[in-house]
Amino acid sequence: MILIALGANLPGIDGSAPRASCEAAVRAIATIPGLRLQAVSRWWQTAPEPPSPGAPWYVNGLVRCEGAMTPEALLAALQAIENAAGRQRPFPNAPRTLDLDIIAMGGLVRDAPDPILPHPRTHLRRFVLQPLAEVAPGWVHPALGQSVEALLASLPEAAMLPL
Repeated sequence: MILIALGANLPGIDGSAPRASCEAAVRAIATIPGLRLQAVSRWWQTAPEPPSPGAPWYVNGLVRCEGAMTPEALLAALQAIENAAGRQRPFPNAPRTLDLDIIAMGGLVRDAPDPILPHPRTHLRRFVLQPLAEVAPGWVHPALGQSVEALLASLPEAAMLPL
Protein backbone atom coordinates (compact mmCIF):
# COMPACT_ATOMS: atom_id res chain seq x y z
CA MET A 1 0.00 0.00 0.00
CA ILE A 2 1.32 3.42 -1.01
CA LEU A 3 -0.09 6.46 0.77
CA ILE A 4 0.33 9.96 -0.68
CA ALA A 5 -0.83 13.15 1.03
CA LEU A 6 -1.95 16.13 -1.04
CA GLY A 7 -2.25 19.75 0.01
CA ALA A 8 -2.44 23.26 -1.41
CA ASN A 9 -3.23 26.72 -0.08
CA LEU A 10 -2.35 29.00 -2.98
CA PRO A 11 -4.10 29.35 -6.33
CA GLY A 12 -2.65 27.26 -9.14
CA ILE A 13 -0.55 28.83 -11.88
CA ASP A 14 -3.74 29.04 -13.95
CA GLY A 15 -5.56 30.79 -11.08
CA SER A 16 -7.48 27.67 -10.09
CA ALA A 17 -8.53 27.17 -6.47
CA PRO A 18 -6.37 24.94 -4.23
CA ARG A 19 -8.98 22.15 -4.29
CA ALA A 20 -8.90 22.12 -8.10
CA SER A 21 -5.09 21.82 -7.97
CA CYS A 22 -5.40 18.85 -5.61
CA GLU A 23 -8.03 17.20 -7.81
CA ALA A 24 -5.80 17.69 -10.86
CA ALA A 25 -2.93 16.13 -8.90
CA VAL A 26 -5.05 13.05 -8.18
CA ARG A 27 -5.68 12.69 -11.92
CA ALA A 28 -1.94 13.07 -12.59
CA ILE A 29 -1.03 10.50 -9.91
CA ALA A 30 -3.43 8.06 -11.59
CA THR A 31 -1.32 8.29 -14.79
CA ILE A 32 2.06 7.47 -13.16
CA PRO A 33 3.31 4.26 -14.81
CA GLY A 34 3.49 1.39 -12.33
CA LEU A 35 1.02 2.99 -9.92
CA ARG A 36 -2.67 2.12 -9.53
CA LEU A 37 -4.97 4.55 -7.74
CA GLN A 38 -7.16 2.66 -5.24
CA ALA A 39 -8.95 5.28 -3.13
CA VAL A 40 -9.22 9.04 -2.57
CA SER A 41 -10.21 10.60 0.76
CA ARG A 42 -12.61 13.47 1.02
CA TRP A 43 -11.08 16.93 1.00
CA TRP A 44 -10.44 18.79 4.22
CA GLN A 45 -9.94 22.48 4.86
CA THR A 46 -7.19 22.87 7.46
CA ALA A 47 -5.35 25.63 9.25
CA PRO A 48 -1.64 25.95 8.42
CA GLU A 49 0.72 23.91 10.61
CA PRO A 50 2.80 25.36 12.06
CA PRO A 51 0.51 28.40 12.43
CA SER A 52 1.42 31.17 10.03
CA PRO A 53 -0.40 34.48 10.53
CA GLY A 54 -2.12 35.59 7.36
CA ALA A 55 -1.47 32.34 5.48
CA PRO A 56 -4.53 30.91 3.73
CA TRP A 57 -6.02 27.65 4.98
CA TYR A 58 -5.08 24.45 3.15
CA VAL A 59 -7.06 21.91 1.25
CA ASN A 60 -5.74 18.48 2.25
CA GLY A 61 -6.50 14.91 1.26
CA LEU A 62 -4.85 11.54 0.79
CA VAL A 63 -4.76 8.82 -1.85
CA ARG A 64 -4.11 5.10 -1.47
CA CYS A 65 -2.35 3.39 -4.35
CA GLU A 66 -0.78 0.06 -5.20
CA GLY A 67 2.31 -0.45 -7.28
CA ALA A 68 5.86 -1.64 -7.51
CA MET A 69 7.82 1.60 -7.79
CA THR A 70 10.99 2.47 -5.96
CA PRO A 71 10.68 5.31 -3.45
CA GLU A 72 13.10 7.38 -5.53
CA ALA A 73 11.07 6.91 -8.72
CA LEU A 74 7.82 7.80 -6.97
CA LEU A 75 9.38 10.89 -5.37
CA ALA A 76 10.65 12.05 -8.77
CA ALA A 77 7.21 11.52 -10.35
CA LEU A 78 5.47 13.44 -7.56
CA GLN A 79 7.97 16.30 -7.71
CA ALA A 80 7.38 16.56 -11.46
CA ILE A 81 3.63 16.94 -10.75
CA GLU A 82 4.38 19.60 -8.12
CA ASN A 83 6.70 21.46 -10.50
CA ALA A 84 4.08 21.39 -13.26
CA ALA A 85 1.65 22.96 -10.76
CA GLY A 86 4.09 25.80 -10.09
CA ARG A 87 5.43 24.59 -6.75
CA GLN A 88 8.12 26.82 -5.31
CA ARG A 89 10.12 26.29 -2.13
CA PRO A 90 11.22 29.74 -0.90
CA PHE A 91 11.40 28.63 2.76
CA PRO A 92 10.25 25.70 4.94
CA ASN A 93 6.47 25.46 5.36
CA ALA A 94 5.88 28.23 2.82
CA PRO A 95 2.40 28.51 1.31
CA ARG A 96 2.22 26.39 -1.82
CA THR A 97 0.32 25.71 -5.00
CA LEU A 98 0.69 21.97 -4.44
CA ASP A 99 2.39 19.67 -1.96
CA LEU A 100 2.63 15.91 -2.48
CA ASP A 101 4.20 13.79 0.27
CA ILE A 102 4.83 10.08 0.31
CA ILE A 103 3.46 9.06 3.69
CA ALA A 104 4.25 5.35 3.51
CA MET A 105 5.16 2.59 1.08
CA GLY A 106 4.04 -0.69 2.59
CA GLY A 107 6.03 -1.48 5.70
CA LEU A 108 9.20 0.20 4.44
CA VAL A 109 11.16 2.07 7.11
CA ARG A 110 14.21 4.11 6.06
CA ASP A 111 16.05 7.17 7.32
CA ALA A 112 17.92 7.90 4.09
CA PRO A 113 18.13 8.63 1.23
CA ASP A 114 15.09 10.75 0.44
CA PRO A 115 12.29 10.04 0.74
CA ILE A 116 12.40 9.18 4.44
CA LEU A 117 9.73 6.55 5.09
CA PRO A 118 7.32 6.63 6.67
CA HIS A 119 7.08 10.43 6.44
CA PRO A 120 8.76 11.64 9.64
CA ARG A 121 5.86 13.84 10.82
CA THR A 122 2.91 11.64 9.82
CA HIS A 123 2.06 10.70 13.40
CA LEU A 124 1.93 14.38 14.43
CA ARG A 125 -0.41 15.63 11.71
CA ARG A 126 -4.16 15.30 12.07
CA PHE A 127 -4.52 16.77 8.56
CA VAL A 128 -2.72 13.67 7.25
CA LEU A 129 -4.12 11.05 9.63
CA GLN A 130 -7.80 12.01 9.31
CA PRO A 131 -7.94 11.46 5.53
CA LEU A 132 -5.60 8.45 5.87
CA ALA A 133 -8.14 6.81 8.20
CA GLU A 134 -10.76 7.22 5.47
CA VAL A 135 -8.80 5.39 2.78
CA ALA A 136 -6.87 2.90 4.93
CA PRO A 137 -8.72 2.20 8.20
CA GLY A 138 -6.61 0.07 10.51
CA TRP A 139 -3.35 1.15 8.86
CA VAL A 140 -0.42 0.60 11.21
CA HIS A 141 2.51 3.02 11.27
CA PRO A 142 5.47 0.81 10.27
CA ALA A 143 7.95 2.42 12.67
CA LEU A 144 5.69 3.10 15.66
CA GLY A 145 3.48 0.02 15.47
CA GLN A 146 0.36 2.06 16.23
CA SER A 147 -2.84 2.14 14.19
CA VAL A 148 -4.03 5.28 12.48
CA GLU A 149 -6.96 5.32 14.89
CA ALA A 150 -4.64 5.20 17.95
CA LEU A 151 -2.45 7.93 16.48
CA LEU A 152 -5.50 10.14 15.87
CA ALA A 153 -6.74 9.54 19.43
CA SER A 154 -3.39 10.74 20.79
CA LEU A 155 -3.55 14.10 19.00
CA PRO A 156 -5.32 17.24 20.17
CA GLU A 157 -8.22 18.52 18.11
CA ALA A 158 -7.21 20.68 15.17
CA ALA A 159 -8.88 23.29 13.01
CA MET A 160 -10.26 21.05 10.22
CA LEU A 161 -13.48 21.09 8.26
CA PRO A 162 -14.60 18.47 5.74
CA LEU A 163 -15.38 19.95 2.33
